[in-house]
Amino acid sequence: MADINIVITRPIEKEFVQQITGVDPNIKLLDASAFFAAEDSGDFSIKDKFDAMLAQAEIICGFWPPKNAIARAPRLKWMHTLLAGVDRPEFMEVMRSQVIISNSIGIHGTQISELVFMLMLSLAKQAPFFFRMQQEKRWSPTIPEILEGKTLGIVGLGNIGKAVARLGKAFGMRVIANRRSITETTCETNVDVLMPAGSLKELLSQSDFVVIALPATPATNKIIGEKEFRAMKPSAYIINIARGKIIDEDALIRAIKEHWIAGAGLDTVAIEPLPPRSELWKLPNVIITPHVSGRREDYNKLAIPLFCENLKRYINHEKLFNVIDKEKSY
Repeated sequence: MADINIVITRPIEKEFVQQITGVDPNIKLLDASAFFAAEDSGDFSIKDKFDAMLAQAEIICGFWPPKNAIARAPRLKWMHTLLAGVDRPEFMEVMRSQVIISNSIGIHGTQISELVFMLMLSLAKQAPFFFRMQQEKRWSPTIPEILEGKTLGIVGLGNIGKAVARLGKAFGMRVIANRRSITETTCETNVDVLMPAGSLKELLSQSDFVVIALPATPATNKIIGEKEFRAMKPSAYIINIARGKIIDEDALIRAIKEHWIAGAGLDTVAIEPLPPRSELWKLPNVIITPHVSGRREDYNKLAIPLFCENLKRYINHEKLFNVIDKEKSY
């Protein structure tokens, strides 16, 4: 059997290198992480060496594809991303090709759901206000909200949405959600009411906390806009841990300033890093985190074994899991 050349574009620890090469004796692992990092930062001085590696690649494993991956990797058959989303521009060329793309959905639920509840609790308990009071050395007691008994609305009940729902029930919340693939209202584990995607405004109108957990696709671009914010309660908060472009940011800013909604927790925004000129920085009832919800210290401990399981399937000519539907973009 011929060598199976895998180009890795992210640094991985020795133990995970051994996991990958241990899948099959014919695997040849090519570490291009330094080349990829240099090129990604605008340094093309080692482009020839990177090109030589890519020319051998049958499989690429990393966060997103190298620039012009199809032309530079003519033998490429499969691209596996260690991330969940495939909405970066670098994916577009591969999405138009015959190359299989798979992702790492299923490993982000714990860290993302925990950050969702950090944001929800911080907003409910007025953490930004108390931080300001501490800086000003001012003692100003208020009455924080509680989550128990409130309605948590999850827009997009996938793997992450299910993890959020589980924590919601642990806090004693009523959980409602929607999902694109269903046509009638039903229920599910940890979800009191599961609605079709077309019931979005109904979900928004009932929710005290709205969590956006949708993939970024052309169909979800700015799916939350003025009409959707006006459908929400004035006392409700919106949490976005998906992609910034799912929310119309101009409408969000207006909704908060004009008190259509109470505030927002944003781990992702339309333009990242968030430009200094953005009004979102200044709004007192907005909490911003720099797109960190999916991160964890032991990320490779989850991501690499998943890739290895798929690699075994690839070698055995079995159907891969987590394959991206290129028409749906997820």
